[in-house]
Amino acid sequence: MLGGPALAALGALRSGAGLAVLGVPEPLIGAVLTVAPSATGLALPVDERGCLVPSGVAELLDTHLPKVDAVAVGPAFGAGRSQQRIMVRLVGFADRPLIIDADGLNALAQVEQLHRDFRAAAVLTPHPGEYARLAKALGIEADPVEPAGRPDAAEQLARRLGCVVVLKGPGTIVTDGLTTWTNTTGNVALATAGTGDVLTGVIAGLAAQYFRPASAAGGLSLLDCARLGVHLHGLAADLWSARCGLAGMLATDLLDEIPAAVARLRDREEVSPQR
Repeated sequence: MLGGPALAALGALRSGAGLAVLGVPEPLIGAVLTVAPSATGLALPVDERGCLVPSGVAELLDTHLPKVDAVAVGPAFGAGRSQQRIMVRLVGFADRPLIIDADGLNALAQVEQLHRDFRAAAVLTPHPGEYARLAKALGIEADPVEPAGRPDAAEQLARRLGCVVVLKGPGTIVTDGLTTWTNTTGNVALATAGTGDVLTGVIAGLAAQYFRPASAAGGLSLLDCARLGVHLHGLAADLWSARCGLAGMLATDLLDEIPAAVARLRDREEVSPQR
């Protein structure tokens, strides 16, 4: 599946990142760069069955992670033991913001004693189903669907792993376990394939540009990068829906609206979408 990582890379670029590097299995590198020609590619080694080779991926990570400002992982990542081993290595790396979505979250849900290995400055972006799998693995009992319980559900996961959680859905919740915020942008047009991958890329792009550790002057916290990304993502959907209605938006349409959403936010304007 090429769409997920390509949409994430394009989301990062549309949010203002100067460069997006797509790490995908070596046999797919040419095809995925055809979908996202504005990105560059990093071919991940595979074995004779086409499965990722964790040791080879680890060597590439050791070489390339120090050169990047943020990492997004999960869209179309696949499932299996290789993915679990790669995710354990990534969440143990604390020097770069890590945005985790989709298959990356599902791989983490299979890792025993995950909280002991989790050191990354991370943003997790689960929908309710992905949340439920992670919560079960971590012994969290909370309802990610019922509106009144969603903030508590997100807070429990954030505190358990020491991360930022973006619990997607109507009124997306963003929290670091202490500060909790509910998004008010976006509409039902976002209920289409690929928009979550775009969100992953947008948050990663913003983190790459603006995140600074608490000890550094200036910049934004990881919580604020996530909040800004969620707001922009929803605002882009509102801009599209104000012209086109609430049905038929593609993830690529959403990408096209992100620069306008950034400009609108900079101008402190608002949009009144159809709902």
